Amino acid sequence: MASTYDAAEGGTSIREALRALRNAPIPSDEMRLSIVESAGPALELTPADATPPRLEAAASIEGDLLSVRSVGEPVAAFAAFLDGIQASQVILRGRAGAPVVHGTVAAVVRRRSDRILHVWRGAPRIARALYAPVSLIGTRELEWLRSTRMEIVDTFADCDAALARHPMELLALARTAVQRRREELEIALAESWCASEAEPLFVDGGISGAGRASQSMFAVGVVKSHRTLYATGGSLTVVTGLEAGARTTSFEIRSPRRTTVASWYLRLRDARGRDPFFGLVRVEIARESWSAERADEVSRWVLAERAPVSLPDKRWSTMAYGIRDCEEYLRALVGA
Repeated sequence: MASTYDAAEGGTSIREALRALRNAPIPSDEMRLSIVESAGPALELTPADATPPRLEAAASIEGDLLSVRSVGEPVAAFAAFLDGIQASQVILRGRAGAPVVHGTVAAVVRRRSDRILHVWRGAPRIARALYAPVSLIGTRELEWLRSTRMEIVDTFADCDAALARHPMELLALARTAVQRRREELEIALAESWCASEAEPLFVDGGISGAGRASQSMFAVGVVKSHRTLYATGGSLTVVTGLEAGARTTSFEIRSPRRTTVASWYLRLRDARGRDPFFGLVRVEIARESWSAERADEVSRWVLAERAPVSLPDKRWSTMAYGIRDCEEYLRALVGA
């Protein structure tokens, strides 16, 4: 494992945070906040309110209707892989159930050299903070938290505090805030890579929200989940019926708050007799860099990452080994 001495790390670990709270100058028994003695599971392991699965039409940029295209033999071309992790846990509870969550996020780029993955310069990046609905925390309690010198992120920053009071909703807001911080780290690394390197970067997830990287020809996003399917009518049959090594024709994904990207579905593994999403990924590249030939080329790169297989991860049918390596490295580094 490469050295981690250059890791860009900030914040306080959960053990250090609990120690700091217990030693804070204002006695905790005077607070409306109580330290959680028996920690429950990480918020990422608890059920979340999932958005309903949906079909969404997309504007075709390769023919009038979605159809199947063969891409040819796999070619290994990715120079590096980018992924991040997050872990959050309630460490304090207010009298009305308001949670204070300790969140850890981390992101890394792992460069491949002679089939060995190493940490790319400027990575990993790690950030830790407390996430709390500030307006629900009393003045004295907030003073106590700030005396520990830990960063406090207001989970009400982007919503109407008057409408969010249910303890489960407050937990969801905290988890979203932690996720947003993780995405910020990933975006910063993607932008840094695209500004300084001239080789392809495999990004776990979409790139439409990846800042300047979403317009770079070197960033390739690979999406493994499909709660939103960009197919309607007969196009849905085209997507679910893809054979291994084939892709759909391309389409645009547009969003008011994100960069327009070119995208297509690609089947990595034979799905006969399995779930229709087995081995199915959706690839994103910068719209300006798209051509049918480039979509074929990038698809060959992604297909090459089917081996080695990412077992024992349950997502092995769609997860590149380089991405699993990023996750395992980060978990070992931050203890998540």
